[in-house]
Amino acid sequence: MSAPARQRLHVDERKSQLLDLAIALFGDRSYEEISIDEFAKRGGISKGLLYHYFPSKRALYVAAVKHAAERLLEETKVEPTSDAETARPGPHDALRQGLAAYLRYVEEHAAAYAFLLRSGVGSDDEVAAIVEETRSRFASRVGEGIGLDKGDAEGRLLIRGWIGFVEATSLAWAEERSISRERLLEITAGAFLLGYQLTSGAHPLRKSTATGI
Repeated sequence: MSAPARQRLHVDERKSQLLDLAIALFGDRSYEEISIDEFAKRGGISKGLLYHYFPSKRALYVAAVKHAAERLLEETKVEPTSDAETARPGPHDALRQGLAAYLRYVEEHAAAYAFLLRSGVGSDDEVAAIVEETRSRFASRVGEGIGLDKGDAEGRLLIRGWIGFVEATSLAWAEERSISRERLLEITAGAFLLGYQLTSGAHPLRKSTATGI
């Protein structure tokens, strides 16, 4: 690896560390309570270098939201199997696999998850757009995973509403941990199936029973 490449890697790693710190701080306290002076001190970095990476506190905050969104999307990917016979899971398995990865992330990164979702509640249009784009990408994943027809307007509307349900339920669960992750998986997956059965069309999920998921 060349010297410039190593330097670039070091810069990327350092920025990632700073963004992780930003997520932790902004997730624990309000935006107004965090000063650049405090952040630089906590991050072990000079204000000059911090401003080189992020020209303002808002830029730091927006970058932290993007970082949290990208990590959520990356770590909840369901990698396809190399086994040709199981390379394309049925709609039940596809839904459960994707949801299981999502809930595993919530369990392991509860603070970052809460920061991301709550950051989108406010008057900052750029931040709200990041959160909304994340939801849209998850909606596409769900639709593709279960083989939803592009013209299935009812199904796509249900998916968007269901994602909101999963977010609210996951946030509450991350704070309370009153049931197991496996039980939460059953509840949230079952809620999707029950809702889908009320829509019209011939998709296999509409012919399933609640116990089939």
